[in-house]
Amino acid sequence: MSHSADPRPMTARRTGPLSGEALVPGDKSISHRALILGAMAVGETRITGLLEGQDVLDTASAMRALGAQVTQHGPGDWSVHGVGVGGFSSPAEVIDCGNSGTGVRLIMGAVATTPISVTFTGDASLSRRPMARVTDPLSQFGTQITAREGGRLPITIQGAADPVPVTYRTPVASAQIKSAILLAGLNAPGDTVVIESEPTRDHSERMLAGFGAQIRTETTPDGHKITLTGRPELRPQPVAVPRDPSSAAFPVAAALIVPGSEIRVPGVSRNPTRDGLYVTLLEMGADITFENPREEGGEPVADLLVRHGPLKGVTVPADRAASMIDEFPILSVIAAFAEGTTVMNGVAELRVKESDRIDAMAVGLRANGVTVEDTRDTMTVHGAAQVAGGGHAVTHLDHRIAMSFLILGLATQQPVTIDDAGPITTSFPDFVPLMTRLGATLD
Repeated sequence: MSHSADPRPMTARRTGPLSGEALVPGDKSISHRALILGAMAVGETRITGLLEGQDVLDTASAMRALGAQVTQHGPGDWSVHGVGVGGFSSPAEVIDCGNSGTGVRLIMGAVATTPISVTFTGDASLSRRPMARVTDPLSQFGTQITAREGGRLPITIQGAADPVPVTYRTPVASAQIKSAILLAGLNAPGDTVVIESEPTRDHSERMLAGFGAQIRTETTPDGHKITLTGRPELRPQPVAVPRDPSSAAFPVAAALIVPGSEIRVPGVSRNPTRDGLYVTLLEMGADITFENPREEGGEPVADLLVRHGPLKGVTVPADRAASMIDEFPILSVIAAFAEGTTVMNGVAELRVKESDRIDAMAVGLRANGVTVEDTRDTMTVHGAAQVAGGGHAVTHLDHRIAMSFLILGLATQQPVTIDDAGPITTSFPDFVPLMTRLGATLD
């Protein structure tokens, strides 16, 4: 998404109790991977529950540009006729991944071991984000990469004609780095190995196995080790995308901080590598019940029943950060209403997301009367029974910053305004109508 349109300021106002059912969109991480692996399989992959936010739509367009046939049959109902591992063709134009760091990094991995030339670009926010963390390991396959100064977009990749398998230890906990390497390893002979100091979200491993790749994970003295055997023929499969726990976090947060609220959020992923926020909320005393646990599309899911109630501050350990990396902004909002102090450790990775999310949240929370301290790798929020509000928050073209401050404004004494609600469409296009149906006041 280019965000070249005029900014769309929005205001959230103190509201009465929220109630009803929140049908949040499909998981963004799984949606990206379903499209990419469907395009690398032979035959038709049918996807239901696909997130139709701009980030995922940009990935769908990229798969078409690389030669796959991608068709929408109805809301959330898509099919992908794949071209097989190593079957991508050179696109006629530059591939624009909009605002999606996940999309661009995974697609770069997918094309890195196919002998084609692809140029990637993105919007102003994505073009500021570091890509060397992915392009450096991809170059070890024999891929030639040309990037703008600082390893940033636009980037041109000349895929390796004779790729070699790679063994790579990730320098930071990042599912994007791991997944890009594994996708590149699909078209390299032999075993490609990724070693993580701590496990990150495992959607790629689950889905690769489902599509027929030979992949194994093990805990070793060196860390969490994933081994992929290259050159499989991926088999198409039906993919049912569960609802996104990161998107669910926003209505869940609203229900927790707005007095008298009770909402239900059905079918949310409970993948243990994505569950850190909900573990933390239970430690804070949140009234959340997980009902009807089941498995959908190879992922554990449950229905969430969420009620307002008293919360207390906690210390979030650094080793939990990888399982809730996208949820720290909204956790900082919840923490503002909790009794005592909440300390979030291990958050340095948030400084290189769509924006410096730690700085953006700290500045915006302070503007609304919340006491916050932050260091490179920590964020501390001092909670209060009442939060003044009345401030203006700059979103920096970041969808999660925008939604977090709109949720804040539903429980503050005075309204909270953001500079631009436009970026929300990248991940949660139905956010405003969904929150309005629950009773939120957004204008």
